[in-house]
Amino acid sequence: MSNRPAGHVAGSTIRPNPETGRRGPIRTFLRTADGIAVEVVYDPGAAAPSAVPDASGAPARDLVFVIAHGFTGDVDRPHVRRVARVLRAHGAVVTFSFRGHGRSGGRSTVGDKEVLDLAAAVEWARGLGHARVVTVGFSMGGSVVLRHAALRPGAVAAVVAVSSPARWYYRGTAPMRRLHWLVTRPAGRLVGRYGLRTRIHHRDWNPVPLSPVQAVPRIAPTPLLLVHGDRDGYFPLDHPRMLAGAAGDHGELWIEAGMGHAENAADDALLARIGDWAVSAAG
Repeated sequence: MSNRPAGHVAGSTIRPNPETGRRGPIRTFLRTADGIAVEVVYDPGAAAPSAVPDASGAPARDLVFVIAHGFTGDVDRPHVRRVARVLRAHGAVVTFSFRGHGRSGGRSTVGDKEVLDLAAAVEWARGLGHARVVTVGFSMGGSVVLRHAALRPGAVAAVVAVSSPARWYYRGTAPMRRLHWLVTRPAGRLVGRYGLRTRIHHRDWNPVPLSPVQAVPRIAPTPLLLVHGDRDGYFPLDHPRMLAGAAGDHGELWIEAGMGHAENAADDALLARIGDWAVSAAG
């Protein structure tokens, strides 16, 4: 266990550009509360900076999106970079690789300890001077943003979960049966490590973490948007409907016609609508 606070920057000093007084893009590593090094990228975005300077004297952008990718993604995957590119028109963007993914340390726990990775990224974004943080998660990342908001009330201004499961251990579709083989079998974990750049922990959950549908009622009054495709091959529509039912009046559900699963299926127009919603909801 590390004695450094979550969100601590390992081996990097953050300074504004001396010519513009604004920060440029930053790539570094954060240390999570349980000591895992997580790679993170900050993009100041295209929107005008706030007039209120942060502690370093650089003008801070008010709104920042913290993007939580899906299982087997990482900060440099093209679909993650595309999400960041679209959302940067609405504010600054923080992307990161979950533990066990890309160049981050540790091993993936497929949605359990990943809440600590997201917490470190959110705290770091706040440390950069952003008053409003919106978390946007896809698939596994969607379940993580829901749990994070439930476990840390008031940590974020709004939450967006795209293609999130509602419950754990779902095996009702062929893609999810393949994913369970990948996670639970030694041969599957080898495929994950060498074929998908994802190092998966061999231990079962103990205890089983709060499920997404259990987390959702605890998020209120933080604004919540649930987005799901009607052609999602991983999680059918009973998952978003279950989440929306648990959310009640404080949650909004978008069922997208013709959309498949997660980042690859979310086109630029949908991402722009999510950005518009976040700007309004986080206000």
